[in-house]
Amino acid sequence: MENNVKTMMLGTGVAIPPKTLTNQDLEKIVDTSDEWIRERTGMQVRHIVDDETQNSDLSAQAAKQALKDADMDAEEIDTLIVATVTGDVTFPATACYVQDKIGAVNAAAFDIQAACSGFLFGLSIADGFVGTGKSKNVLVIGCELLTRIVDWKDRSTCVLFGDAAGAAVLGPANGDGRGILGTFMKTDGRLAHLLCMPGGGTRYPAQVAISENLNTLKMRGPEVFRAAVTAMGDAAAHILETAGLTVDDVDLLIPHQANKRIIDATVRRMKIPPEKVYINVHEYGNTSSASIPVALNEAKEKGLLKPGDVCVMVAFGGGFTWGSVAVRM
Repeated sequence: MENNVKTMMLGTGVAIPPKTLTNQDLEKIVDTSDEWIRERTGMQVRHIVDDETQNSDLSAQAAKQALKDADMDAEEIDTLIVATVTGDVTFPATACYVQDKIGAVNAAAFDIQAACSGFLFGLSIADGFVGTGKSKNVLVIGCELLTRIVDWKDRSTCVLFGDAAGAAVLGPANGDGRGILGTFMKTDGRLAHLLCMPGGGTRYPAQVAISENLNTLKMRGPEVFRAAVTAMGDAAAHILETAGLTVDDVDLLIPHQANKRIIDATVRRMKIPPEKVYINVHEYGNTSSASIPVALNEAKEKGLLKPGDVCVMVAFGGGFTWGSVAVRM
């Protein structure tokens, strides 16, 4: 499989808002408790943006850090992908604003919507573009400002989400076997109604959405939980088979940080040692498309991922979407 590697990860970066929202803070906003949140989600803290910060601001910060890590100028990027469901505006794409803010003047820029799976979908697209020669250097960003779309009166959902951005620069592999070993994407639109924000589009325009309380995130928790555990386990198994790997070959698993119980169930299903699993949901909550790149960057900074290590990333999100990527660092 190593001889087929065409795309490698050249740099990563993150942007984390300094303001935090703790479980104790939430106790003052909604009928909940620190104990209830910890037991059901594993979450303790979330980071939230201030009123002035936009998605493109946070995305640009993460992008600049990733470019610095890759020792690359923004002008060298020819494709810029932002994975988000909380863009600056309905259109144009948030990627257009990011392009302007970082000076990626030579890039084709566009958004993708795959919810929590967005960053992995973006990596898959980047791998295809670089692998076929369509692009040389691709910047993939996962960024969400989910605290802008939660219903702060719904205690079952408002405690779950935070804001963050993560980015990665990808380019041609150098032939030493390092790079993306495989990607996998899947969708089941029959389950779209279980996790969505109904309002704001053409189905329920803004004025209708506000009057009927459809302009906030809606989730059927138990059904989403069951589907997530199955899908993430299947995505992990699929990518191991595709890349010709076994669980023993994996140095670190980075699952989407949606919920500690979902992560634990996925780990048990994969039969991977817990010490090989990176978890930071307690610090950030669910940041959707940003959760995996944030965790990936942290793992690198902590020395948990060294050159040559194999990292498997798996995610599940609204749509329903799910996917996985295996990469040799």
